[in-house]
Amino acid sequence: MEGRFRFVLTSMLITTLFLQGLSVSVSADTLRRPKNVQVAVRAKWSGTSLLLEAGELLSKEWKDSFWEFIDLWLHHEEDHSDSYTAKECVKKIVKYGSSLINGPLASVFEFSLILRSASPRLVLYRQLAEESLSTFPVSDETNPNHVKLGNSEQNDKLESKKVDSTQVSTNPTSPGGKCCWVDTGGSDSFQRPELFDFDHVYIGSSISSPVSILYGALGTKCFREFHNTLVEAAKEGKVTYVVRPVLPTGCEATTGPCGAIGTKDPVNLGGYGVELALKNMEYKAMDDSAIKKGVTLEDPHTEDLTQDVRGFIFSKILERKPELTSEIMAFRDYLLSSTISDTLDVWELKDLGHQTAQRILHASDPLQSMQEINQNFPSVVSSLSRMKLNDSVKDEIIANQRMIPPGKSLMALNGALINIEDIDLYLLIQMVHQELSLADQFSKLKIPQSFVRRLLSTLPPPETNSFRVDFRSIYVHYLNNLEEDAMYKRWRSNLNEILMPVFPGQLRYIRKNLFHAVYTIDMIISLYENNLPMRFGIILYSTNLIEKIEMNGGELQFTMKESDSQDRDDISSLIISLFNYIKEKHGTRTAFQFLSNVNRLRLESDDFSEDGPDLHLVEGAFVDTILPLSNSLPQDILLKIEKEHHFKELSEESSMFVFKLGLANLECCLLMNGLVYDANEDALLNAMNEELPRIQEQVYFGHITSQTNVLDKILSENGIQRFNPLITADGKAKPRFVSLSKSNVGRESVLSDISYLHSAETIDDLKPVTHLLAVDITSKKGIKLLHEGIRYLIGGSKVARLGVLYSNTPETNSPGLHFLKVFETIVSSYSHKKNVLDFLDQLCSFYEHEYFSSSSVVGKSSQALVDKVLELVAFNSLPLESYKSVLAGDGDDKLKNYLDKVANFLFRYLGLEPGSNAVITNGRVVLPGERVFLSHDLILLESLEFKQRIKHTVDIIEEVKWEDIDPDMLTSTFLSDIVMFVSSSMAVRDRSSEGARFELLNAKYSAVVLDNENSSIHIDAVVDPLSPSGQKLSSLLRILSKCIEPSMRIILNPLSSLVDLPLKNYYRYVVPSMDDFSSTDSAVDGPRAFFANMPLSKTLTMNLDVPEPWLVESVVAVHDLDNILLENLGDTRTLQAVFELEALILTGHCSEKDHDNPRGLQLILGTKSKPHLVDTIVMANLGYWQMKVSPGVWYLQIAPGRSSELYMLKEDADANQEKLLSKRITIDDLRGKLVHLEVVKKKGKEHEPLLVPSNDDSRSEGKKKGDSWNSNLFKWASGLIGSGEHSGKRESTSVEHGKEGRHGRTINIFSIASGHLYERFLKIMILSVLKNTNRPVKFWFIKNYLSPQFKDVIPHMAQEYGFGYELVTYKWPTWLHKQKEKQRIIWAYKILFLDVIFPLSLEKVIFVDADQVVRADMGELYDMNGFWKEHLRGKPYHISALYVVDLVKFRETAAGDNLRVIYETLSKDPNSLANLDQDLPNYAQDRVPIFSLPQEWLWCESWCGNSTKSKAKTIDLCNNPMTKEPKLQAARRIVSEWSDLDLEARRFTARILGEEDSLGVAPSSQTQSPITDNLQEEDIESRSEL
Repeated sequence: MEGRFRFVLTSMLITTLFLQGLSVSVSADTLRRPKNVQVAVRAKWSGTSLLLEAGELLSKEWKDSFWEFIDLWLHHEEDHSDSYTAKECVKKIVKYGSSLINGPLASVFEFSLILRSASPRLVLYRQLAEESLSTFPVSDETNPNHVKLGNSEQNDKLESKKVDSTQVSTNPTSPGGKCCWVDTGGSDSFQRPELFDFDHVYIGSSISSPVSILYGALGTKCFREFHNTLVEAAKEGKVTYVVRPVLPTGCEATTGPCGAIGTKDPVNLGGYGVELALKNMEYKAMDDSAIKKGVTLEDPHTEDLTQDVRGFIFSKILERKPELTSEIMAFRDYLLSSTISDTLDVWELKDLGHQTAQRILHASDPLQSMQEINQNFPSVVSSLSRMKLNDSVKDEIIANQRMIPPGKSLMALNGALINIEDIDLYLLIQMVHQELSLADQFSKLKIPQSFVRRLLSTLPPPETNSFRVDFRSIYVHYLNNLEEDAMYKRWRSNLNEILMPVFPGQLRYIRKNLFHAVYTIDMIISLYENNLPMRFGIILYSTNLIEKIEMNGGELQFTMKESDSQDRDDISSLIISLFNYIKEKHGTRTAFQFLSNVNRLRLESDDFSEDGPDLHLVEGAFVDTILPLSNSLPQDILLKIEKEHHFKELSEESSMFVFKLGLANLECCLLMNGLVYDANEDALLNAMNEELPRIQEQVYFGHITSQTNVLDKILSENGIQRFNPLITADGKAKPRFVSLSKSNVGRESVLSDISYLHSAETIDDLKPVTHLLAVDITSKKGIKLLHEGIRYLIGGSKVARLGVLYSNTPETNSPGLHFLKVFETIVSSYSHKKNVLDFLDQLCSFYEHEYFSSSSVVGKSSQALVDKVLELVAFNSLPLESYKSVLAGDGDDKLKNYLDKVANFLFRYLGLEPGSNAVITNGRVVLPGERVFLSHDLILLESLEFKQRIKHTVDIIEEVKWEDIDPDMLTSTFLSDIVMFVSSSMAVRDRSSEGARFELLNAKYSAVVLDNENSSIHIDAVVDPLSPSGQKLSSLLRILSKCIEPSMRIILNPLSSLVDLPLKNYYRYVVPSMDDFSSTDSAVDGPRAFFANMPLSKTLTMNLDVPEPWLVESVVAVHDLDNILLENLGDTRTLQAVFELEALILTGHCSEKDHDNPRGLQLILGTKSKPHLVDTIVMANLGYWQMKVSPGVWYLQIAPGRSSELYMLKEDADANQEKLLSKRITIDDLRGKLVHLEVVKKKGKEHEPLLVPSNDDSRSEGKKKGDSWNSNLFKWASGLIGSGEHSGKRESTSVEHGKEGRHGRTINIFSIASGHLYERFLKIMILSVLKNTNRPVKFWFIKNYLSPQFKDVIPHMAQEYGFGYELVTYKWPTWLHKQKEKQRIIWAYKILFLDVIFPLSLEKVIFVDADQVVRADMGELYDMNGFWKEHLRGKPYHISALYVVDLVKFRETAAGDNLRVIYETLSKDPNSLANLDQDLPNYAQDRVPIFSLPQEWLWCESWCGNSTKSKAKTIDLCNNPMTKEPKLQAARRIVSEWSDLDLEARRFTARILGEEDSLGVAPSSQTQSPITDNLQEEDIESRSEL
């Protein structure tokens, strides 16, 4: 009753308001109807099939799910005939897909499907399909599964269709009318098709069989036929069956009703934000051309009437009073038009943040309320400011802000912090899916939900490659001791001096052994005493001895005779013996003098060799050293030393020590307090500087005092006993992990069949560490690895077990097969026996010595092995009869089937090819490659993995109270398996190791808390709702809430005292929904941003907030998106804009170990057939580089030329020669890729610089003698400066030099424009340049901000007027402080990326402002000679309207890097760099010199007198701050030829766009007087020129 009364009262109130409105003549007819804005972003590639996308998504859950989905769909294919609409089909696809996975994962699957996140994977398959057809085109005359070798006409046609590098692969056309084909790689067995990690290999395939790749689409008739045939062939072991889903163009009609859904429409994307910012129009920049009517792209989005408008929900009112629709809507429009506010009084702003928090917290749906407020803030700010504030909310927010800064936003997923600057919907869904998948796996292991949440909330260890080798031993020979030696007595001993500031590069001389620089050396290098505050030492070893030790399995086993022979041949061992003798008899200094003498004589000898000194040189150095010190003849002493075994033993022990440390493979290295560095001349001080802050921190907190032995403290806390870069993850490469959970590797996994070996008397203990050795026992390396595994267990391990997986199948009756049968028998049946490890050790020793002492096992008899086995069985008291039956051949077929199963498992789930050798430790894959992997390495692997990853998992698992499990099942084996499954699965997920103590923040009054105990996902967040990050986070949090229903705890943290409006924009985050799919036909519309009822009289600027890897451009936009004034739309209700995902950004960091980043290194990217499609250079800043790519398989390599002459990619342990030359990169999602690239200098090139200053004579296009362009970076028009990767074929045109009489050297001109007005100016500038020169001209434009109209017109203009052009772009790096205002970003593009945005071949460019008019030949400026001017204070301030850049010198001197460093320092201060493009280079003149151009090259009315105007070679239309005269009006008044140029440009544009009739341009004579247009234009950019 009360509700009904309230509604009647409300209706009466509304009616009264209507009547009052009508009485003052506010009628529906006179009110201006609101306008809307709609924005879409589509992919550059053509539509992809949602059915195929579903298969790709399911394969990420579990590889076999792909095949299960195919079988399920084919089984019910006849049921699909009743599904004709897009929505019905999607629901059916979701239904079948969800049946294969569990609840929360099914929700993520559905959302990912409508998000189209798998579409890029299908584009990748298109690329591979194109390559397949171009290499082996399908014959029209034969069966479609026949693959014909050689070239054909069809092949040529396909090649001609290949697109350029920045474009995506086109969908292949149906070859010969066929919709499916099989690629077998041809008849040549050596042309086996390459398989990738993402390939779908059929479950029952034998990996050793020939590969057959089916290109086709589920849903087509041919796919069903091929699939059934190939499945049978795979089951019979005839083929390795692989599917690459492709639906060729022209085959859409052959699919079932649902197979082509998504292929006919563009792929409209979601997961991005759109901003409409209220623009400050103090300086207006709007074109006065006739307002164009919008084109209808699609039906406009219906207005959302469920949104609150001043307290009214109009959807409900219309339901109750439909007969008053027109009056109610008129009233709604009136309310909307009066709600916009972009200013408030100061007292209204003060508590606005707290008032907003209170409104959110009191809402029935707080997340929806937060989203509606911050995305429509200008419309709701007035009502928010009038809200009465509850003190409890305000007090709690202020209390929390004692622990977290006001306005700070944070977010954590299951305890791990997320970088909110980089987060986007695709990454967030990927992370949530990862967590849900783990939870699903753990639940299947019967782990209770509470422990599942504990496991998921466990943070991974911080990433570190700062492993310290504990080298403390008697084999370290120290040259000096800072604490005891007399030469350091005058140094200060106060340790606190290390905390005192010093000048850069200055050393701190403190009498304390803080830095220990210990070198491991074989061939001696002279050490010089440079009086550095560092303790020097060396560890000596012999390479020959190391090789002997490795051959003997890590032991020294010499007979006396062999030892004597070894000494005579091993010069290094002799040097070590002589060094130890001299040290014992004459002291350490003399011993080091001996090493110096050896090195000196080696360098002075005529037959100098890098291989080391000869015997006579060593003996000569010994004589020179001890002759003044000894009474005996040096020759007699030499003979005595050679006979004494004491010094030989010291030499052997020292080498054995280096071997055990694992440092021998590094040849010569530096240990700085245990940290390993290459021993080059730069490394010493670099290592010292890196170590300094760590020691300073320890001193500051009192952990290191004057009494502390620094080396002992550091190595006792963090030292490891052995170094192996494969295990310690040396460099930038991350360790590789695979999940061993049964959910991932198959329900009938071979892991269930493994019998494990244990150290003696530990078989019943829980083993947290599981080593799986994948070995090829037919190879010497494989049997060696297996033997080392046995020795590792013999040495004793209490926490590890060892299992063996055989990666190759030995031939029948071969020694390898007999060995394998014996090994498997004892492991499976007798692993509990006491002597089993000894038996296996003896067996491996015999097998290795008997069959691998020579190069080949082929042809050797098995009888010797059989006899030895029986002998060893008897010796070790093992059951003899069992082995006789095994050796007789019983069970061979069963064994071979098992070996095939193992090989398939290794390939499909671990990515290991047949014949590979690897160690898999709780999911971590280590590939020894060419290295000898010893039992010592297994000990290191056990230690590190247990300490860093496994221990915290074991602690949780040991606390689990197991339910629904038979107590008899709770064995040590069961628990060890659980630990292996869980730890390997958790290692795979990629998440931050940082967390935050969210529980310390109060959440009673200022937090949104959503509990869900059944959810495996928990979100902690701190959000400022009135911030740009809050706009995005509120949308992401709401999506998660609706999709997976996690538990959430969101603390609101607004700024407590505001002085200005925190948000001056409208914002929409675009999220897909099922409504994007038509319920009437097969159309897929895709998601859009829709802004309903936007302010009519406010000027808005559109900006896109896209995921960081996206590079988008506008492709449909009739109106100026920089200056949106909706009241000018006329009858059009909705302004439409469409953007296109032009490319994804491949970024990376390139490094050279222990050196500065290789700045200037040139990289290229392409395919195998076309290796150079894109190029770029490496910045000094973080070694950063970027390239534009599309989905596909790409190969990155060092560019030919000086870069490849000096550098090579750092060798991976498992790299073959092909991989060394290039790095394969797969782009198969919308996340781009971050690549860590490590390079090394080639041997003999270590000291050569990459960038060599070029001579004038070597520069292209024949420079005149004396031309000194190389010595000037910028030429400014007392007056400055000026991004990217470049494709082999870019968006450009070129003209013949002879066209229209143009000849000579090309003038390259660079400019940037944004908005229709500045594009209008840009065309005028182009015409003015062309009309004043006869030389060829090429223009370079920043593509990012150009309108679709300009990009449509410029090719025609280039053709008409005979000039070249190129569109270039560069994505703003994430690490560089980004500007927030669009105009400041544009200014930054003029200067920050000059070294990388242009092709490497471009040597010089002139920047010309878009609003300049040129009156002289720009060739004169292009050829002008420069000179160094003295760079002093008082140098004139230069402006950036016109400048010339010497790009060669600019790159050589790292000018771009210097400018970015200075920018990063200054830009974070909001008061600096007011005019960014001018202030920055002027500030940086001391580091990036500027040469002033003659003044006549740039004339501007604001700062030049009229007397010089007649001599001006260019005129810049800079703003006048006194008069604020509109730009267009000033142009017509100041530049006499401007109107004619403008009319010519506008007429040409109208002709191209078909708008001649609507041009309506006044004649030139009528436009000379000042004009008062309805739009008064000013240019914000020109403020920088005043």
